[in-house]
Amino acid sequence: MSSTLQPSSKTIAIDFETASEARASACSIGLAFIEDGAVVRVEERLIRPPGMRFSSFNIAIHGIRPEDVAGQPEFPDVMAEFFEDFHGAAMIAHNASFDFSVLRASLDFYGLAYPELSYYCSVKLAQRHWPDLPSHRLNSLADHLGLSFEHHNAAEDARVCALATLAMAEEVGVRGVDELAARTGVNPGRLHRGGYEACSFAKRARKTPVLQG
Repeated sequence: MSSTLQPSSKTIAIDFETASEARASACSIGLAFIEDGAVVRVEERLIRPPGMRFSSFNIAIHGIRPEDVAGQPEFPDVMAEFFEDFHGAAMIAHNASFDFSVLRASLDFYGLAYPELSYYCSVKLAQRHWPDLPSHRLNSLADHLGLSFEHHNAAEDARVCALATLAMAEEVGVRGVDELAARTGVNPGRLHRGGYEACSFAKRARKTPVLQG
């Protein structure tokens, strides 16, 4: 799939799966790296969550069980491989409020500093770009774009999130996800050493009524 995403942009789609309702219980991370308007690399890592407590509800969603991650590294060791990639990146997640709350909670749990980055929610982008779709869930966007994938696999979810963003950028004809967000009326979220700001919808300008003379 081609797109006009800016070649120099460091853009990464991210997805987490969690072992339980606890946000600091990441058991899998998926990353899709975008360069030159294409997904050029997809990575997945299993993570051993603190306490190894898994809920049956979460297992039913993603299929990851305690025995699958028993020998895997914990969050800090997994992040060490990718952390430098995050700094200065524009990141995307489908339902970013969830994925970035997992990232923040996990960093907080281990006492790690936040990377400096901006992030966007592909749900919000899709709601503004494709307002007539009956659903903006990731599987619905995949159907809309003719993509098949294994839902709730972190790598696959990140890949389809990236491809959906590329498709939106191509249709709008913009040079980067930041420009796509500006055109669709979505404010970036930000993660920084001092905290974070959430991704949000920009307020639509009100039309001024024409006074009749």
